[in-house]
Amino acid sequence: MQMRGGSSKGAYFLAADLPADPAERDDLLLRIMGSPDERQIDGLGGGHPLTSKVAVVGPSESPGADVDYLFLQVVPDRPIVTDAQTCGNLLAGVGPFAIERGLVAPAGETTTVRIRIMNPTVSLAEATVRTPAGQVQYDGDTVMAGTPFPAAPIDLAFPGGDAPLFPTGQVVDFFAGVEATAVDAGMPVVLVRAGDLGLAGDEEPAVLEADEALRAKVEALRVEAGRKMGLGDVRDTTVPKVSIISAPRHGGTVTTRTFIPHRVHAAIGVLGAVSVAAALRARGEANNRLVRVEHPSGFFDAYVQLEGVGPKARLVRSTVVRTARKLSDGLVWPRTGKATG
Repeated sequence: MQMRGGSSKGAYFLAADLPADPAERDDLLLRIMGSPDERQIDGLGGGHPLTSKVAVVGPSESPGADVDYLFLQVVPDRPIVTDAQTCGNLLAGVGPFAIERGLVAPAGETTTVRIRIMNPTVSLAEATVRTPAGQVQYDGDTVMAGTPFPAAPIDLAFPGGDAPLFPTGQVVDFFAGVEATAVDAGMPVVLVRAGDLGLAGDEEPAVLEADEALRAKVEALRVEAGRKMGLGDVRDTTVPKVSIISAPRHGGTVTTRTFIPHRVHAAIGVLGAVSVAAALRARGEANNRLVRVEHPSGFFDAYVQLEGVGPKARLVRSTVVRTARKLSDGLVWPRTGKATG
């Protein structure tokens, strides 16, 4: 099934329909999505990280979850499939997909699907899906920045955990000579002030992507941050993200431009926004639980509850509202041969 989840788009599969061996699975997904090819012209991918995503969903053996969700990022122009991070945008489609595939039975006007996220950074989430008359409702009036059309709301809630909000043990670090904050509230993110990179902070994504010196600087601090955050060598991974922050322009809490990690997001990821919001609250720069994160195509509201302040702060719970829509449902014909051949 192809779905738009949040401000991303991806292919959703039942786990039982894919090879159990990770190497065989990844090779198949490269051929299905059309990688390696920057256009992905021979597959389902859209030639951009935001449209080259896969969700693998199956029944969960955990008593606290209904389904397991594994997110896989298929790199468009390289033969790489990575599970190093999760995706909160594609997560918005997991609840509807689970109900459509019969993994979870509709429970009334709304159905809550308990999801165990199998990627390293988040353990559990709850998605509340509108299911009037026992059917997933996709049409609605909720307009979400980063998508052009309204749809039915899907409420996503993330419980906190015992993991530290600041993996380095400090609120402020220096990476590649730049002051930054390394945070993980579901997505490893490095916050850097725009002025420290010689930026205004409201540049268009294409302008930032075209600045080779900036991209090299961002990558250098990202690689150093990754090591200090305990992520190892991150040169070939998609985490941490780097969010460039500056003063709000439209009444929000902060303006962001986010490298994901080499392209610049047209909006901001769900858990990336939660991490930004949590860092601002722990740093004392956001006094309310509702943090409005401005991004290139609008804003993202994240409700964040913390316990404690400063380097000992811990995430208790976060909630967001997303939308999703089923685009197509059927068979896909992967190209033959090996993806790396």
